[in-house]
Amino acid sequence: MIYFKLPFDEQLYSTDQNKKTSAVHFYSFDRQHTISFEGDIIKTTENNFQKDISTFPLFNDENNIDPETKNEYINTLQQVIEVIKKNNLPKLVYSRRKMFKNFSQIDLKESFNNICTSYPNAFRYLFNDGSQTWMGAFSEVLGKFNKNTHEFETMALAGTLPVSEKWSEKEIEEQKPVTTYIQNILETYSGDIQQSETYDHISGNIKHLRTDFKTHINPEDLDKLIQDLHPTPAVCGIPKDFCIENIQKYEKFPRELYAGYIKIETEDCILYFVNLRCARLYKNSVYAFVGGGITAQSNPEKEWAETELKSEAILKNLFFT
Repeated sequence: MIYFKLPFDEQLYSTDQNKKTSAVHFYSFDRQHTISFEGDIIKTTENNFQKDISTFPLFNDENNIDPETKNEYINTLQQVIEVIKKNNLPKLVYSRRKMFKNFSQIDLKESFNNICTSYPNAFRYLFNDGSQTWMGAFSEVLGKFNKNTHEFETMALAGTLPVSEKWSEKEIEEQKPVTTYIQNILETYSGDIQQSETYDHISGNIKHLRTDFKTHINPEDLDKLIQDLHPTPAVCGIPKDFCIENIQKYEKFPRELYAGYIKIETEDCILYFVNLRCARLYKNSVYAFVGGGITAQSNPEKEWAETELKSEAILKNLFFT
């Protein structure tokens, strides 16, 4: 069962569980795992949500693993920075899990309502597929395809700071290769690409640098284009294959659905959202997945602080009883 809200839309949606179709799909970062929810997308009510949410089973976390400590993170990040310098990489994304266990019970209904209120411009979801429960909210669009006009939209999103701080050279330089990467991919599918100026994108307590793209593509190219875009430099790095190899080498935990993407198909369009601000929920623990774009200029202490800030996007909205 899944419940979700689209960006700038407070209507609550679910699926009708018709086994002939599947309109909602979650893809893992490595694209090796997919979770699909059967049926067409339907509007639903808070009453239905409250009734169904009471039947969502939360499973015990029996992994018996310790979280990555700050010292572990910094030591590994120093190795990652050396890889970046040695290979002259523009950027590599390194992530971690923040584990939280100091609670008695999670109120899923209030937690989801908090997420929806805090991030009105995001795709917000809560699901349980019978074996795992996830909650998330993020506003990066991997792609939006209009079935009628064949217009395709995407964005380059990178760099992170608290809303009150000013951009430094590190964040500005981090965003540039993301923009170039997406532009180069789109040029293989279309000769007419509209690109916006780079501007601030606010997401709760933090902001990113954002550049928008619009073009028209052939419908039969859509799946291939999404495969080319994912994983974007915002969640992986450049060059893609080399960064994926080093992500698998240095990260302590698998990313699972974190930094993967979500596909939502409606009557008029197909939407793809990057799954970044998200957490896997257990009965006795929460795994909040967070990461950051690492460059040769990165400061490990500041990168740790950035991941702590990002983890609050989910953790501060969870309601415990």
